[in-house]
Amino acid sequence: MTHKVRVGVLFGGQSGEHEVSLVSARAIMDGLDPEKYDIIPIGITKQGRWIIAADAHARLLAQADPLKLPGGSVDAITPVSASIGNQEMADPGTLIVAGEHSPLKTLDVIFPVLHGPMGEDGTVQGLLELIGVPYVGCGVLASAVGMDKAMTKVAFSGAGLPVLPWLLVRRHEWEREPQRVLDWIESRLDYPMFVKPANLGSSVGVSKATDRATLEQGVVEAAFYDRRVIVEQGIPAREIEVSVLGNDEPEASVPGEVIPSGEWYDYAAKYLSGSSQILIPAPITLELAAQVRTLAIQAFKAIDGAGLARVDFLLNRETGDLYLNEINTMPGFTPVSMYAMMWDASGLPYAHLLDRLIDLALERHAKGRA
Repeated sequence: MTHKVRVGVLFGGQSGEHEVSLVSARAIMDGLDPEKYDIIPIGITKQGRWIIAADAHARLLAQADPLKLPGGSVDAITPVSASIGNQEMADPGTLIVAGEHSPLKTLDVIFPVLHGPMGEDGTVQGLLELIGVPYVGCGVLASAVGMDKAMTKVAFSGAGLPVLPWLLVRRHEWEREPQRVLDWIESRLDYPMFVKPANLGSSVGVSKATDRATLEQGVVEAAFYDRRVIVEQGIPAREIEVSVLGNDEPEASVPGEVIPSGEWYDYAAKYLSGSSQILIPAPITLELAAQVRTLAIQAFKAIDGAGLARVDFLLNRETGDLYLNEINTMPGFTPVSMYAMMWDASGLPYAHLLDRLIDLALERHAKGRA
């Protein structure tokens, strides 16, 4: 294309990761080269209202929970262009996002920087497929499977990839017979265990259980966020991560290691404390690094990934065994984001990474139409 590429940056959303999305979007809009791109901010409020406006980011930021903002940042992004079609939408009004006359169809590509349910889980990807607009990242299937921790483990196991023992607890079963469910979990897994909502990210609602009381508390907390809860076997683990980039022939970055500021890498350690250590490249052997990269690409292909993903591993400190933990199909692009930093350490700086992701989105859309 000889003209500037019109990029709609879609952020906010209705999930518990709304604030993380705002910080990711800010980094992306700051990182896109204004000589190459016209940037169209598109915000989704916590109530599900879509806003296209130059100050859409500032509007959502003003309504955000400052205690949940990564880094504690409450500064609004410098307003960028919000011209869409022939109309300058200074006021949000009502946005018709679907249908033949959707203003989103005037965009060349959309970067959906949405984390968690109602954004990263295939719902928005399905909408964009219906509209027929290219978009960055995984398609409907991979986004849905990657979001759902239970289905992710099923996909990984089906591909012969190593995962830790785990159990699925359904909220209605828990509410009916909580003591029986606790007995069942304790008969199959040993303490410590990790309890997680099946469909959420950024460690929201995740807890470590060291006895029956904390297990019960953890299930209650996770069930607040989702009707399906995952309970996983805990191990003395090092947390190894790797970034994947590509469509049909994906590549993996150098691995990194996270040393959390707390006992484990929870939401506060990821975004709020600022004292977690990130080691890139991870201090592991070349052989293990090669194994991590190979397994990451296999995991990406197992869910039919496209564009990008961050794959997280658990390395048993005592045995040296390596396990896939999860795959994040829209990892954070915050200032402390592992995804971008691992690619930077691999020789692909942030601005060029954004270029590559947009190219991959356009390439995938063109192949789909063909």
